[in-house]
Amino acid sequence: MGKIKLDEIDHQILDMLIDNTRIPFTDIAKKLLISAGTVHVRVKKMEEQGIIRGSSLMLDYKKLGYSFIAYVGVYLNNTSQTKFVLERINEIAYVTVAHITTGKFNIFCKIRARSTEHAKEVIFLLDDIEGVYRTETMISLEESINDKKRLMHSIFNDM
Repeated sequence: MGKIKLDEIDHQILDMLIDNTRIPFTDIAKKLLISAGTVHVRVKKMEEQGIIRGSSLMLDYKKLGYSFIAYVGVYLNNTSQTKFVLERINEIAYVTVAHITTGKFNIFCKIRARSTEHAKEVIFLLDDIEGVYRTETMISLEESINDKKRLMHSIFNDM
């Protein structure tokens, strides 16, 4: 599949949508001095091309009582167990991200918990999955960088 071409207007639309996925197309249109119909057509085109895939809601987990973040590296007895183990991990709601990886771990997970005690319970759930040899945990002290825009702007500059 060839590289998809986006122009400066597309970049600006994406920039505003990353800031606020709920921004009305009329507001985008006013800021960019184009019609709301043009914004709608361009967003629809980017959705059809797969550049925009839905929209997401960002929660403040600290305000909800889930400020504890840990990363758990999962070692498997055999890599052939990866699919089975991922299916079991998917049943643990507090595991918010899981990656199949190369290197030290077979699977790398991000968990959110209420406390260290709660995190320990989640980690024990991971350890108890059939096929998991052991886990290794790193506690996040602070999420220092979480900025989708920096990557987006770099991608646009490369285009």
